Amino acid sequence: MSFQLQQLINLLLLLVVGKYVAHIYLPWKEMTGILLFTFFIEHLFYYIKNKTLNCISFSSLSTAIGVMLMMVSTEYIIYFIVIFFALLQKQFLQYHKRHFFNPSNFALITGLCFFYNDAHLILGQLGHEIWLLWSVGILGISILYRVNRWIIPVGFVLTYLLFQYFIIVQSDPMLIMEDIYYRFYSVSFIVFILFMLTDPRTTPTKKWTQIYFATVISFFTTLLDYHYGFRVQHLFMVLFFCSPWVVLIEEYKNSADRKALLLMTLTIVFLALSAIIYIQIQPPYYFEMDK
Repeated sequence: MSFQLQQLINLLLLLVVGKYVAHIYLPWKEMTGILLFTFFIEHLFYYIKNKTLNCISFSSLSTAIGVMLMMVSTEYIIYFIVIFFALLQKQFLQYHKRHFFNPSNFALITGLCFFYNDAHLILGQLGHEIWLLWSVGILGISILYRVNRWIIPVGFVLTYLLFQYFIIVQSDPMLIMEDIYYRFYSVSFIVFILFMLTDPRTTPTKKWTQIYFATVISFFTTLLDYHYGFRVQHLFMVLFFCSPWVVLIEEYKNSADRKALLLMTLTIVFLALSAIIYIQIQPPYYFEMDK
């Protein structure tokens, strides 16, 4: 079984379980429509790019499920729009067959950038059930060990707790460490760490660079929390900003045209930073999860 198919099966199981025991709002009919649209668009883009259709893209369906698990929108059409652009950049914004952004994360940031009042990032759709939390952990670890990305979540959790304690908790007498621990009871938070943060195509391959990558993500997320207060979008924005640098660092040494790669990456980073600044200056929203 391929890694992409294994991940899809795991996410499908989470989607089904979340629908019955947690707070996933989309009806089955609408979720099916999103998955069918995603499957069609991904293979259309693949055919346009390669002039052939010789594979089945399971990863595109994982992208759609990731969006449905992390985003709630008041407009059904928004899911189609953000997934469309996420798959577009996946197929056509590449360097040596490596895309610069995790497609699910790109879709979520696109939603915030263009539909801020109608598309919200949340970490409560999968609830806080301990048995589901452990199930997600087991499913995630089984994949991460297989693709050699287990260091990233371990490094992120450890450095995130350290930075949150020394930068946030120590500076706020009203905040205690238990408040930080509580975030890890959110199943969706763990899904982000195990499935989105560890995308093999947009994360480093070497162990020491994986540790550095995880540390940078946790550090800048904590800095945003320190200056603006905890907001769910900080995790996704920092990942969005850091992902393009991975391609530059990993491909620069063996690149035949280093100047072009550098210019391309810096342009992408500038646009990403502009989107992040625009999102960050928007007023925070408050979303309550109810059955």
